[in-house]
Amino acid sequence: MGAIRFESVTKQFPGLPRPAVDSCSFDVEEGSFIVLLGPSGCGKTTLLKMVNRLVEPTEGTIYLGDTDIRQLNVNTLRRQIGYVIQQTGLFPHMTVAENVSVVPRLLGWKNEHTRERVDELLGLVELPPEEYRDRYPSQMSGGQQQRVGVARALAGDPQVILMDEPFGAIDAITRAGLQNELVALQRQVRKTILFVTHDVEEALYLADKIVVMRDGKVVHMIRPLRF
Repeated sequence: MGAIRFESVTKQFPGLPRPAVDSCSFDVEEGSFIVLLGPSGCGKTTLLKMVNRLVEPTEGTIYLGDTDIRQLNVNTLRRQIGYVIQQTGLFPHMTVAENVSVVPRLLGWKNEHTRERVDELLGLVELPPEEYRDRYPSQMSGGQQQRVGVARALAGDPQVILMDEPFGAIDAITRAGLQNELVALQRQVRKTILFVTHDVEEALYLADKIVVMRDGKVVHMIRPLRF
């Protein structure tokens, strides 16, 4: 279920002169890291949000594995897909452990299994659980909060992770560190990642394949050289 296929996907918002996404078709291999690259307003975030049906396409079809995502209950679909955004989206009244455990609890996991998963993931994103599980987001730096956001996205063990400019609001030094950690993390967990950015250097560093968008269209597909 980790492969994604876009077939002539279009999104036309009412009142706008042209589609936000215009007949986009490409395949995402299971376990690959795909970056959607382009300037603001090119349609990359809209395309990303159609994968978990935060936005519904006007035309075309998106497949998760061999299944048309419109055939899946929307809540079931979203529980199978991790989602990380620029501002982390953490619940401020919840501790780190409570934030990370949201999806496992929705999935009905037992408390002991959930606690073990939270501690495992905090260790994976280099936040020692004994130090961080009972903290609140306001007690953490922006980079630490973003690590919690990544841990939460992984909590239900989804095959697909969507990341919408997750490091865009973080200072350059912290951002570089998080990029390194994300590369290392992907080598361990091998999820299918769709990552939105307008930063060319970030795209070249992270991606197995770059999908370049402009004016709602896919205009290039690039595989960065690895040395």
